Amino acid sequence: MPLLPPIGAEIPCSMLAINTPLQIRTSLLTVDFRGGIKHRVDVNPNDPMNSVRLRTVGFKMSAAMTDETGNGGGSVTIEQNDVDADPKSLLKVTQTFPPKFEIITVLDFTVTIEQSGNGDEPLVLTTKDPAKLIGTLTQYPPKGDLYQLQSPVDLIDLENPDIVVATIQKLPVKIGGL
Repeated sequence: MPLLPPIGAEIPCSMLAINTPLQIRTSLLTVDFRGGIKHRVDVNPNDPMNSVRLRTVGFKMSAAMTDETGNGGGSVTIEQNDVDADPKSLLKVTQTFPPKFEIITVLDFTVTIEQSGNGDEPLVLTTKDPAKLIGTLTQYPPKGDLYQLQSPVDLIDLENPDIVVATIQKLPVKIGGL
C-alpha cells in the first residue's frame, strides 16, 4: 500500500487555530481561527519516490475579534492570494514503518481586518514573505494534527510594502479530522 496520496488527488482538510496571537500596530489580540485548506497532489520531480508537492487550491480561515470587555470588535479573515501556480508545499515520507511524514505548507495570503464601530474601510494586508506551516504526521491526510509556523508572519499594506502593519506571531493550527 503506497504511503503517499495519488497524483492529482484533491484533499480538503478542516483547520482550527485557537489562541492565535495577532499584533495589529500596537494592539495584541488573541483570536480563534476556523476554516479549511485544500491541496492538489503534484509530482515532486526532485524526489518522486519519497515525496509529493502539494498545490494549495483553496485556503480560508476567519476569526471574530473581541475587545477587552468581550464585546464584538469585528473580524479577521485569512484567504489565499491566488491559486498556487508554483507549488512549494511538500509532503515527505520520513519513515515507512511505522509511517511518519513531514509536511511543509507554504502559503501566500491576504488578511482582511474589519473593525466594527469605527466606520473605517477594512484593513487589507498581505504576507511580506510566505508563511510556512510545519507538521510531523503519522498519517496523511492529517486527523487533527498540530502544525506550527516556522517563524512569525509579517503583514504589509501593498501601498507601503516597507512598513509591517501586523504580525501573526504564532499559528498553532490543528488540521484535518475536526
